[in-house]
Amino acid sequence: MADIEKKQAQITEPAVEATPPPPKASFLDRFGGRTNDPNVLGKELLQKALEFDEAQLERDAIKVRRKLDFIVIPMMMTTYMLSFLDKQTLNYSNAYGLQEDTNMTGDDYTWVASALYFGTLVSAYAWNVVLQRYPIGRLVGGMVFVWAGVCMLQAAVFNFSGFFAVRFFLGVVEGCIAPAFVLLTSMLWTREEQALRTSFWLSTNGVSSILGSLLAYGSGHATHLAIDNWKLIYLIVGCMTFLWGFVVLLYLPDGPHNAKILTEYERMVAVWRVSKNQMGIKHYTLVPAQIKEAAIDPKTWLVLLMGACTGILNGAVANFASAIIKGFGFDALRTTLLQTPGGAFELFGCMFFGWVATKPNFLGATIIVSCLPGFAGLIGLLTINDKHRYALVGCTWLQNILGSPIILGWTVPGLNVAGHTKRTTVLGLLFVFYNAGNICGPHLFLPAEAPRYFTAIRALLATYCALIGLQVLYSIWCYFDNKARDRKGYHAQRTEELLEGFEDLTDKQNLHFRYKI
Repeated sequence: MADIEKKQAQITEPAVEATPPPPKASFLDRFGGRTNDPNVLGKELLQKALEFDEAQLERDAIKVRRKLDFIVIPMMMTTYMLSFLDKQTLNYSNAYGLQEDTNMTGDDYTWVASALYFGTLVSAYAWNVVLQRYPIGRLVGGMVFVWAGVCMLQAAVFNFSGFFAVRFFLGVVEGCIAPAFVLLTSMLWTREEQALRTSFWLSTNGVSSILGSLLAYGSGHATHLAIDNWKLIYLIVGCMTFLWGFVVLLYLPDGPHNAKILTEYERMVAVWRVSKNQMGIKHYTLVPAQIKEAAIDPKTWLVLLMGACTGILNGAVANFASAIIKGFGFDALRTTLLQTPGGAFELFGCMFFGWVATKPNFLGATIIVSCLPGFAGLIGLLTINDKHRYALVGCTWLQNILGSPIILGWTVPGLNVAGHTKRTTVLGLLFVFYNAGNICGPHLFLPAEAPRYFTAIRALLATYCALIGLQVLYSIWCYFDNKARDRKGYHAQRTEELLEGFEDLTDKQNLHFRYKI
């Protein structure tokens, strides 16, 4: 050990014994990673890391974290921004005669808005199973090309049924992105760092809203086109997404064990960094007992109900912002431009509340507080007179801060559910419930009540109240579970306890595990 420490003092990056190459395998085995199990490789890398001086590892861990922050986070942010932009094209195109050109009547537009979430709903659990089994970076990279093509395909449809079908398939292929990034964040960053990093990539919904509004505004000024203005929006966004797909496919890592942007030594340090999460990296084997534990764990159902609440709120905000603002008496171009500040509200809200959530024991409180701006905005939409239309528009901007409780709610399974099959199950069900809520949300808006939609506003206020109440209950439950384990003297400090995190134990089985509250 003394020789190793002396070597550490002499060089910045110690030599690491190369891992022997795996035996030749089929393409499916290589793509699925069966010959390079992340948890096995992760445990080997951790054992090597524990041979080095801890002070040196601490210093190098800062460098590795910065490298991940400045390379991987921007990649995730751009990918998620384009994903959200693809979804929001329907909202922007609606201001330029989409419904008239496609002969939509009654609540046809509402069903088209819901179609994407029907697609995500039916694929949500399947995607989480696939993401546990196959490399995240390559899978997401391939799907980016597919959803770019589907986005452009929307410019070719001409009726309600065609639009519903294309939006449904867009939801299916884009359903992988959120669970993939939740899993990847939990694999690359510590539990203390995850809330802020997750908020970084979801905050790009705000950037997407700004960029989408400006693109739509510019498209609205284009004249003498061979196609309608609303179709141009789909083609521009689809082309941008397709080009970005090459970057994702080549450089997005599958985890700390094989990140191309890291050296062999840095991968070892990256694994050592996240070993205190007590979650390992990733395990390919599905464990039926963990599925059962997820189903009977009361905390799972609190997480799922909160997901349904945020889904209802998001389905309403994402698809009816344009219709609400236009109903206050603005023309199509003005309506599009007035949605831009809402994106800034979301960007700032996600970043600020994500930072607050990194403080000790502040995750649950942050989720609750981040619900209040949207709640206040709904009260304004319910009570302010029509003649104060800019005040009403300001109330719609406040709804965009909803992005913060959504993303912080998504981090909960990554932070508080251990056991790879159990976490996959909870994440899969969370996105099922979330997307079911997104389907329900738009149907709260009754066409006869346009433009104020008072029934919808009251229902959304009740949904916020339910979300806050469920989060209070969840935080209290986790607090008492942690106290019970503290009284028994369990703490994850010793070497064997760090290695225990790679044994695929659930949060209930691993008594060294502590819930984030």
